[in-house]
Amino acid sequence: MALRIILFVVIFLVLILSLIIPTALSRSHRTSLTQWCDKTPHPGPCKYFVSHGRHRFPPPKCRSDFRKILVQVAINRALDARRHAFQLGPNCENKPQKSAWADCLKLYDDTIFQLNRTLQGLNTQKRSCTDFDAQTWLSTALTNIDTCRAGSSELNVSDFILPIASNYNVSELISNSLAINAGLVGKHEAEPTEDFPSWVSKPERRLLRSSLSSIKPNLVVAKDGSGHFRTVQAAIDAAARRRIGTRFVIHVKKGVYRENIEVGINNNDIMLVGDGLRKTIITSGRSVKSGYTTYSSATAGIDGLRFIARGITFQNTAGPDKGQAVALRSASDLSVFFRCAFEGYQDTLMVHSQRQFYKECYIYGTIDFIFGNAAVVFQNCIIYVRRPLKGQANVITAHGRNDPYQNTAISIHNSVVRAAPDLKPVVKSFDTFLGRPWKRYSRAVFLKCFLDHLVSPVGWLEWEKSTFALDTLYYGEYKNFGPGSSTRYRVRWPGFHVITSAKVASQFTVGSLIAGKSWLPATGVPFSLGL
Repeated sequence: MALRIILFVVIFLVLILSLIIPTALSRSHRTSLTQWCDKTPHPGPCKYFVSHGRHRFPPPKCRSDFRKILVQVAINRALDARRHAFQLGPNCENKPQKSAWADCLKLYDDTIFQLNRTLQGLNTQKRSCTDFDAQTWLSTALTNIDTCRAGSSELNVSDFILPIASNYNVSELISNSLAINAGLVGKHEAEPTEDFPSWVSKPERRLLRSSLSSIKPNLVVAKDGSGHFRTVQAAIDAAARRRIGTRFVIHVKKGVYRENIEVGINNNDIMLVGDGLRKTIITSGRSVKSGYTTYSSATAGIDGLRFIARGITFQNTAGPDKGQAVALRSASDLSVFFRCAFEGYQDTLMVHSQRQFYKECYIYGTIDFIFGNAAVVFQNCIIYVRRPLKGQANVITAHGRNDPYQNTAISIHNSVVRAAPDLKPVVKSFDTFLGRPWKRYSRAVFLKCFLDHLVSPVGWLEWEKSTFALDTLYYGEYKNFGPGSSTRYRVRWPGFHVITSAKVASQFTVGSLIAGKSWLPATGVPFSLGL
């Protein structure tokens, strides 16, 4: 009898413990994740979606474990938002709704691509990216969501788009991932000591070391029918069907190509070679006032990785009275534009996202004509400010950094700012500014540039006469020269800096801002790593 009682007590205790221990462990697990979420800028969405999502995550042992959890949660929510976006398609009632919807669908696809790329790259078993790479791709993922919202606002269809842009907390979850990853970013640990990264094949190295005249193209585009195709897009589409993803060279012969081109997100390593920026011109005239978003107004939209363009002019002919009208939009990571020209008025060059480099290029425009949220360096370029409409002021840069942890900025180095021929006769009738804060954490610097007398003595302009972002932006000037370079009467904003330290200025060079040592040698384009 006593044995039966003892056995009953043991069984009873085992049952009680089987109920108590998992509950205690679950509570401990939740506490662990809660403590980690408290370290993020948006702890509320973090706590909710980490515990209510489709995945059950093990307790993170360290910051890098928690980072992967955050990225996975962001992917899950982005997939849900993308599904909702796709379902909205049949509900589009007019052109503005359809235009904004098409942008958002594409941008969500790219956000999912960037998040998956980050998660796969950070896999501890087979790590294929640096923390700096991850910060770049997460920055891009967040910029995409901002661009979706902006397009719907431009076309006055925010009510239609808002559910997919805001109801899934994708921005907050990506922002959390950026903040946690920022604590892991050190010096660019992936910088190789050799000239070329390991992923560049030997034949490609020979190609990229070659002069333009000796490069043998894979395809030729010619207006007169003497090539493989008469349009640039046809050649780009043919390149997308290739099976082996090596560098693919398209020679665009001299001529004016009136078309809009797109290099898709999976169409990597495209190289467009023109016959010179005065001879090979790709042109169109889309604008916001003709029913497009700024994003979709681009004459050329580049998304594929490692894109290179040489000797081509990208042009938008919409004119100064049509508002935003983009000549080139680039979201191509590790992309290079060498001896190219970009011609437009408002919003000429959209450096949308990722790491980009422009060498010996010409940029023409009026308002915010170098804008976007890339980490981008312009080196040895000439910036021509054109004549705007009566009553308008010229603004060269409008950087779109909307999160303090995004590793993005516009850096203009060893370049020239001048009045274009149409502005010269009336240059005193219009103010010209170096930049204004499009987003709260806008960053732009001019390093060792020649600034002609057209630049206003105050240098920089508020956003629509407000105090928006004046204490959170970062604008800097370092050792500029020329009649418009004096900083004596420059703005006195908390975020404006007359940079006197070479160490500070070096943060915005090719070597630091875009980690150029690790990838630019592979392009065959000359560059200066430092100041």
